[in-house]
Amino acid sequence: MEKTDLVCPLSVPNTGMVTFRDIHNPDGPRGLGHLTPITGGVHVPFDIKRIYYIHSVGPDIRRGFHSHRELHQVLIALGGTVKVLVKTPYEETVVELNKPWEGLYIGPYVWREMFDFSQHATLLVLASADYTESDYLRKYEDYEPEAKEYFAK
Repeated sequence: MEKTDLVCPLSVPNTGMVTFRDIHNPDGPRGLGHLTPITGGVHVPFDIKRIYYIHSVGPDIRRGFHSHRELHQVLIALGGTVKVLVKTPYEETVVELNKPWEGLYIGPYVWREMFDFSQHATLLVLASADYTESDYLRKYEDYEPEAKEYFAK
């Protein structure tokens, strides 16, 4: 299986949904919960180099407002609900994350904004590389011409 087969593409290029295995035993003892394993290069289409999470986001706050030149990420709402705007200079869509066994894959040159965090929402981010400031495009006016060139290939 090619790594790109793991992602169900969205209308915006370089984005897609990843569904993880949700292990639970409804016939077993009550209260055992669910287990969701994630292995880099197996369950996500890249090796995982960094993990971080975002939580305690206030009402009406939007986060993100950037793109990456090379980084690949998968965003997972571990609890609560988070909306994510993903866009290129040509397309955009909003994805609502609310299942801990689903993730949003975001590849290079996709602008992202996270918003409408529900109370107690926690957003986990799996990243393909360590933090590198030079990989970020933080101003849309800088992002747009680079992204147009990238997607013209």
